[in-house]
Amino acid sequence: MRALLTTFSWQELRHHPWRNAAAVLAVMLGVALAFSVQLINASALDEFSSAVRSVNGQPDLEVRAVQGGFDEAVFARIAQHPQVTLASPVLEFQGLALAAGERQVPMRVIGIDALVLPTIAPALMPQAAVGADRFALFAPGHVFLNNAARTALGLPAQAAGGTAETVQLRSGDAWQRLDVAGHVAAGGTALAVMDIAAAQELFGQVGQLSRIDLRLAPGTDRAAFMASLRQSPDWPAGVQFAEPGDAAERVSNLSRAYRVNLTVLALVALFTGAFLVFSVLALSVAKRAQQFALLGVLGLTPRERLRLVLAESLVLGLIGSAAGLALGTALAAFALRVLGGDLGGGYFEGVAPKLHWSTGAAALYGGLGVLAALVGGWWPARAAQALPEAQTLKGLGAAPTRGNSHWLALGLIALGAVLANVPAIGGIPVAAYLSVACLLVGGITALPWLIALLYDRIAPVFAQRLLPMLAIERARRMRGTAAVAVSGVVASLSLAVALTVMVASFRDSVTHWLDVVLPADLYVRATSGGRGGNAGNGNSTDTATFPPAFVQALAQLPGVARTGTLRTQTLQLDATRPAVTLIARSLEGGATQSLPLVGTALPVPEGRVGIYVSEPMVELYGAKPGTLFAPLSAAMIPAVSPAVNPGTNTQGKPQAFFVAGVWRDYARQFGAITMDARDYERITGERNVSDVALWLAPGASEGAVQTQVRQLAARQGGGSAESVEIASVGQIRTTSLRIFDRSFAVTYWLQAVAIAIGLFGIAASFSAQVLARRKEFGLLAHLGFTRRQVLAVVAGEGAAWTAIGAVAGLGLGLAVSVVLVKVVNPQSFHWSMDLLVPWLRLLGLCGAVVVAGTVTAWLAGRAAAGRDVVLAVKEDW
Repeated sequence: MRALLTTFSWQELRHHPWRNAAAVLAVMLGVALAFSVQLINASALDEFSSAVRSVNGQPDLEVRAVQGGFDEAVFARIAQHPQVTLASPVLEFQGLALAAGERQVPMRVIGIDALVLPTIAPALMPQAAVGADRFALFAPGHVFLNNAARTALGLPAQAAGGTAETVQLRSGDAWQRLDVAGHVAAGGTALAVMDIAAAQELFGQVGQLSRIDLRLAPGTDRAAFMASLRQSPDWPAGVQFAEPGDAAERVSNLSRAYRVNLTVLALVALFTGAFLVFSVLALSVAKRAQQFALLGVLGLTPRERLRLVLAESLVLGLIGSAAGLALGTALAAFALRVLGGDLGGGYFEGVAPKLHWSTGAAALYGGLGVLAALVGGWWPARAAQALPEAQTLKGLGAAPTRGNSHWLALGLIALGAVLANVPAIGGIPVAAYLSVACLLVGGITALPWLIALLYDRIAPVFAQRLLPMLAIERARRMRGTAAVAVSGVVASLSLAVALTVMVASFRDSVTHWLDVVLPADLYVRATSGGRGGNAGNGNSTDTATFPPAFVQALAQLPGVARTGTLRTQTLQLDATRPAVTLIARSLEGGATQSLPLVGTALPVPEGRVGIYVSEPMVELYGAKPGTLFAPLSAAMIPAVSPAVNPGTNTQGKPQAFFVAGVWRDYARQFGAITMDARDYERITGERNVSDVALWLAPGASEGAVQTQVRQLAARQGGGSAESVEIASVGQIRTTSLRIFDRSFAVTYWLQAVAIAIGLFGIAASFSAQVLARRKEFGLLAHLGFTRRQVLAVVAGEGAAWTAIGAVAGLGLGLAVSVVLVKVVNPQSFHWSMDLLVPWLRLLGLCGAVVVAGTVTAWLAGRAAAGRDVVLAVKEDW
């Protein structure tokens, strides 16, 4: 076999390097895209986990509040517990820092107790600068920055000796000027570390903590320790325990569906690459058919011919996979350096990871590339095995094949329908992906049966027209060959149709969602250092707020007809899941007009507080309409005296929250809860808001109102007009849809690549067919057919074959799109969308494929139907 590879196969590669290079390129691109996505995501997740460990340290347990902070009296109680050997209090919040040029940058501020910190979180331990007082870490006006913070502020990597550095920080209304006394080694996003007492006093957090890191005595049973504290009568209801790895696990769980879907999308290129390998080897086998037949006469068995072609495909796969791994590594390194590890999902914002190369991932994706090449080479290898040696040596070609596998096709399609109804496994729609694969394979397997079904009925219509009759009769009688030829077009077109329908449905649903959630003309937001986003690890101090006086002043501005308010805060309902967003907003006119509800809103019973949950809350927390949502009762802290337990109203009775409806939210993947702003104010006593919606009076100038808002903010916000962000509804819509289109731009490129590969398969298949049919064309020439008429027959066959491929691809694509829209999307991201079929775009796509297939077949037939085609039959004279 090695001798045949180095002689017989090598000659084919040497004479047709570009054709084989195309197959290698297809495998290389598929492996490179999938492997680079894997490396980027793994590197970003590793870097994020490392940053979390450096900030959180390695405690045995963490004590955190469900929302915001908690009273530091909890620390005094836990620190005296006999099973606690060390307790480290921490105050952390997201703030703003003033960089050069009055530029505001987000800055995470952490207050620590330096006396107990080194044992638990040494990376956060402040290191005094050269020449600085070594007790500066206890001084109120000093702060220590990590490398990311110095870079964000435009400061040199190391402070020059004897140079005093200051930084201005803000959380709330006032800026605080602090001296930079040194640095900390913690990585990740920009950090400013200072003494916890100073942080509490300067930023209005006196008596509050964000978390307590605990080191337990050896042999302590964690579960029993946590249970004993939770069951004690005076344990605060809003305080919970968390494992030290929960933060990294939350982000891993949060981004897992996004990462898996991105990887599957990247593997589409590898899927279509298998068809290109198939096309190249099919053409190669067809051109060498007489050589294979001669080898058979000389003693090469059919099984050895099969192994030889598979070995050729294996070589193509090995070369493509090796090149793909190298290219994927380079792409990942470039993307990490230029784009960071975010990849547009918003999960690793601010993380600048280094490349973490994985041998296991390289073996996996390299193996997938080799497997794709072997799958693509299987059909040509079977064709080489089944060659009739005597008939092939005479140049008569192979006998026609018949497709009788429609029962297998129907079984695969039925299995795909069953798998589409199987729930997700670990939050990943594994069964849905298998359903898509079954639908595609089943649909392609059914092509011979579909060709017979359609063309048996169409053939009588063209029985009296010679050229169309020849084209259709060949498609009928060579249905197996036709099915193999158009399988690449069917696969690529079905994926293109499915992606087109999915993207159109998602975009249309997002557009309607924006129409409902953005009813006002202008939106004013308090400038904040960070707003939670996809990371799901924010707290209530993540969002700057406006006082009621500012909101009232906005309502009185000339040109403002009315205002609406919104307040958001995060709730850590489950330590292993990302935080849920609580939204308190004006629901004037009812929830039906203010929220994009799924179904109808239920009437709220007397004595209950109505809440409206997003779709992920139903899936993840079981917050079904018509039920009471107990976790929120424990999380909400009402405005009562400290003697009353959190989670109760002023009469001491538990506050009951009734799920009155479900709404769509495309901004928060892991859940949001909306309640009326009046209920929120009554329960919590909190009147500040984070966003204000402005409806303009008829004829009012949008620009003039924006100027007045900034002037008002400058007067009431400490003299800075930058304390507010203002955007019109048109700007928000345009920006949102632009981000959407940019996020899905890769799908259009993948569609183009897939269809191009499918058309290349048509060209290769027709080239192989016409080369094997040269005697047939010579006979037609002897019967009086002109070269133009022979090419017309070939083009007609291309049109007939591609048309059936377009019909099958359209039908399969619509079926796959239903799975993507109704199954994969809800199981991955927990939100639904309305199915929208852009018929004009799909029909245009199918028409373009038919035209391109016809032209491709015509071009492929030109060489075989040359002027010397008459000589092809001289052996029979």
